[in-house]
Amino acid sequence: MNRQAQSAVLFLLGASLLHAGTTDLYLRYVKAGLQPLLLAAGAVLIATALATAWYEWRATSRKKSTPEPPDPAAPPAPAAHMHPEPRISWLLVLPLLALILVAPPALGSYSATRTGTSLQEPLAYPALPATGPLRLSVVDYAGRAVYDDGRTLTGRRIQLTGFLALDRDGTPYLVRMALNCCAADAQPVKVGLTGRIPPVLQPDTWLEITGTYTPHRVKDPVNDGPIPFIEVAAARPVPTPKDPYDETWNT
Repeated sequence: MNRQAQSAVLFLLGASLLHAGTTDLYLRYVKAGLQPLLLAAGAVLIATALATAWYEWRATSRKKSTPEPPDPAAPPAPAAHMHPEPRISWLLVLPLLALILVAPPALGSYSATRTGTSLQEPLAYPALPATGPLRLSVVDYAGRAVYDDGRTLTGRRIQLTGFLALDRDGTPYLVRMALNCCAADAQPVKVGLTGRIPPVLQPDTWLEITGTYTPHRVKDPVNDGPIPFIEVAAARPVPTPKDPYDETWNT
């Protein structure tokens, strides 16, 4: 690639990052807290592309305006052999177009059932409201149920939101993919469902579960990790949330 082509690719990459960072698209790749860095990276790439294009234009203009006089004493220059730029380098543009035009789906039940639950012990248990139903993340509920033995959950109405996954035996799980940084390191955290489970279960359906804590738990058949359960009192389908991942990994 010549300088003009390089600046064009840099500009497209920067524009793609800005497009992803100013829409919900970036949530398919990284956690929400990285949005400022993503926008800054896009701005830097665009500024670099414009600076490269301006520098190349300025250098070309100078050469055209002040041509060097030929040296009569110099031997004749050999015939120049032009080497065309490899066209295959333009394939680098394809990932940029894919980023702009094709939004990848969030990880779902296929990944969850083939990866063991990655529940980690919370660093702390933030205080919960004293009244009303508890709206908790799947990660928060699972951590309190396993590592705090449900002491802050007992006797409370609890609401969880996640997508449905079924293991090989047909056991239904409510799952949320938790991540530290980006979708590449996303790992499932699972909560088993018991009680008034909907009669028709479709994997990847997003549900809002209302129920109560139960001490029942099993070991994940994939990695023997702990999977707590919730006693379901009601369940209703909900739209896929804007951010399908759960960032509360170490809270």
